[in-house]
Amino acid sequence: MAANGRGEPDVAFPVPSPWRLTSWLWSLLVLLSGLALTVFIHHHHQQRLQVEHTLIHDGLANKALVSLQGRLHTAESLLRAAQSLFLSSEEVDEGEYAGFYANMSPREQFPSLLALAYAPRELRPDGEHYITRWVRPLAGNESVVGLDVATQPHNFASLLASRDNDQATLSAPFHPVQLAGSGTAGEGVTLRLPIYSPGPPPQTTAERRSRVRGSIAASFRLEGLIGEALPEQLVRNLRLRVSDVSGPQMVLLFDSDSGPWWSGGDYRYERRLAYGGRTWNVEVHSLPQRAHGLIGGGRGILLAGVLASVLLALLVYSVSSTRQRALAQGWRMSRRYSESEKRFRALNDLLPALVLLAEAADGTITYANQAARDRLGLRVTERQLPELFGDPELRTQLQQDDTRGCGRVDAILRNDVGDGFWASVAISRVTLSGRSKLLLVASDISEQRQLTELLSHQISHDALTELYNRREFERRLHRALDATQDGAPLAVLLYIDLDQFKLINDTSGHLAGDQLLAQLAIVMRRQLGGTDMLARLGGDEFGVLVTEVADRAEAERIAERMRRCIDGYVFIWEQRSYMISASIGGVMIDRPGILVKDLLAQADTACYMAKELGRNRVHFYSERDDQTVRRHSEMEWANRLRWAIDEHRLVLTYQEIQPLPLVAGGEPDIEVLLRFREESGQLVVPGVFMPAAERYGLMPVVDRWVIETTLANFDRLHPAGSALRMVAINLSGASVEDEELAGRIIALLRRYRVEPSRVCFEITETVAVRNLSQVVRFMEQLRAVGCRIALDDFGAGMSSFTYLKNLPLDIIKIDGSFVRDMLTDPVSHLMVRAVTDIGHRLGLEVVAEWVADAETVRALAALGVNRVQGFSLHRPEPALFQRD
Repeated sequence: MAANGRGEPDVAFPVPSPWRLTSWLWSLLVLLSGLALTVFIHHHHQQRLQVEHTLIHDGLANKALVSLQGRLHTAESLLRAAQSLFLSSEEVDEGEYAGFYANMSPREQFPSLLALAYAPRELRPDGEHYITRWVRPLAGNESVVGLDVATQPHNFASLLASRDNDQATLSAPFHPVQLAGSGTAGEGVTLRLPIYSPGPPPQTTAERRSRVRGSIAASFRLEGLIGEALPEQLVRNLRLRVSDVSGPQMVLLFDSDSGPWWSGGDYRYERRLAYGGRTWNVEVHSLPQRAHGLIGGGRGILLAGVLASVLLALLVYSVSSTRQRALAQGWRMSRRYSESEKRFRALNDLLPALVLLAEAADGTITYANQAARDRLGLRVTERQLPELFGDPELRTQLQQDDTRGCGRVDAILRNDVGDGFWASVAISRVTLSGRSKLLLVASDISEQRQLTELLSHQISHDALTELYNRREFERRLHRALDATQDGAPLAVLLYIDLDQFKLINDTSGHLAGDQLLAQLAIVMRRQLGGTDMLARLGGDEFGVLVTEVADRAEAERIAERMRRCIDGYVFIWEQRSYMISASIGGVMIDRPGILVKDLLAQADTACYMAKELGRNRVHFYSERDDQTVRRHSEMEWANRLRWAIDEHRLVLTYQEIQPLPLVAGGEPDIEVLLRFREESGQLVVPGVFMPAAERYGLMPVVDRWVIETTLANFDRLHPAGSALRMVAINLSGASVEDEELAGRIIALLRRYRVEPSRVCFEITETVAVRNLSQVVRFMEQLRAVGCRIALDDFGAGMSSFTYLKNLPLDIIKIDGSFVRDMLTDPVSHLMVRAVTDIGHRLGLEVVAEWVADAETVRALAALGVNRVQGFSLHRPEPALFQRD
């Protein structure tokens, strides 16, 4: 050993021998290969975990989105029900509105509901206003009553949008006044629907604006509305934010977590939810702690792989080590890998999605996770993959050797006992251990499909009668018209309108009317074949579409069969019974190129003609009907009637009432009838313009003109002049309810020196039973001075007999529908005889209307009827003083 300059010996480092260097190189190569393999396994494992987490999170996010959309649709259904309440009645009072709210109990479904409010439309000099009138529940919403919706810009914008498009409209978020009054923080939204006047649904924006009566709205707390729709599992594992992106700036509506928004997660889900004119952006992110958990889940595999690589390198280097140490080390590595595999399988079993692995060659299932075994049966691994599907085409596709995977489809999967359920299925071909496999991942979508089918049913059906609604009926009409152009057999459209349906609503309430419509729907449906369509078009109007009709004669037989089934139906409600009838208009669908709206208009015209010809009959449309019937909208008639008196458009006509038995030179009475003179000179019957006068409150003015004009020209009405025994004048319900009318009539009798006993005032049965005490007071005042009182249209409801003994009457007029059918219908004949007998026992004069022929006159005379009137005896003609 040599010494260095400091007296220390030199140390010689050994030079590695060739075999040692080779061992180092092999060890390094093994180490690098092991690390590369470890990174690959770790990356693959992370990808599998990521796919599994994504499937779970997608399922939760989609369920939350569908649930939120379902909540909005359910809220719309609540508003549609409220809208139907207003559309089915001309006047809804606060009691009916409160009863509707109590029956629906909406807060059981929507704890976040603040209020269900109705705001009628008011036209003021400064514009259009909607003042909230009714609010339920009232507790906590006192500040909403009387609120002008225009003071809330977002709320008012939603109201105007729903008015113009007749769709449910969602407002932008705003702070509700009831929350401001209570000191509670939070944003809210309203969902609105318009209330239009009864009639066919408005088609244009201008028509909707003109017919709007008010707006119905449901207001909600945003946080509660959205939070109630979220699955609990999503809130625990994910963070959800909902923002309104309808405007230029995004507005945050809901955030399930109060921490800072974390955008670095491994999972992100974003969808747009468009509803009610608003667009909500739904974002779902994984929570930070969940993302770290996913990353940490593969750390054990990474560490195990690195350690295995180091140990393997040491093993190669340590060729002198015993075989037992190598085996022990290998066993430890195998155990760690086995534990990792078990953890992977355990995690896979926790997935809610169904996961199956099958041989590509014969479809034998080799693996099924827990969710698959639960839904498809414990013996699913003993079956082949094609056996799970109910679709034969899909089974054939899976059995083909060149199948590359079916992609994603919706299919019915069947368990081992044959029960099926709908699932969203994704099938792909994978290669594992050098063998071709088929990987199936499926999720149960049965609830989603049921919800979709339910919504589809609600869109196309009427909620009250379960018949098709007008929208679906028009769609089927389109299809029938297209088929006609292609040479299909003839079809017929029937438009059915119930006669005097308003009588039942007025006497027994709207609940009775609804029950009648539901019962008649069942009765009419029995008269149709399997391919025929029956729909409720609105109110008491129904539509029938019958395809494959041989000719018009067969169509008329079908229409007459429908009329008879309605005419023979007796409706009983709370110890009252009503005879029901309907007027039916028919149109043959045999002309290619006609539009649906024109076809419906022709059917409506034909139905109108059936009513004008006496009701309870069938009338098929012809070209001359359009020239005969000039129907204007109610608003147009209201405007014309306001100036009718000043422009001398109102004309008095009279119809004679003949005494029985009929003898030449008999002394007839007359009934004064009102007509409207068109610019062309044609006279329009009251059935055309009276509904408008009643709706817009013009009947008192019209009745006062009729009364004063009749009394002022009393001896110039009929050729008999001063020898005329009696003149009958009709009064409307609005006039009878006028406290000052009786006094005015008495004053006019004195001014024009008309003997009161020569004047008879006719009041319909509907008016009499609607406000009995007021009618009795009115009758007694006029009878006290000598006037006579007649009860018109008597007998439409058999319960009418109850009121006879309480009304001060002189005359009863039998409803014409019974008189017209008394020779062919035993029930009608019995009704006429019963009314006549009871009237005579009460000392009343009995008059029969709508007398059609001499045979009916003889039958009425045999029953003891005192007087008769009808077109067969005398057609109305203008009063003498108004003749040209």
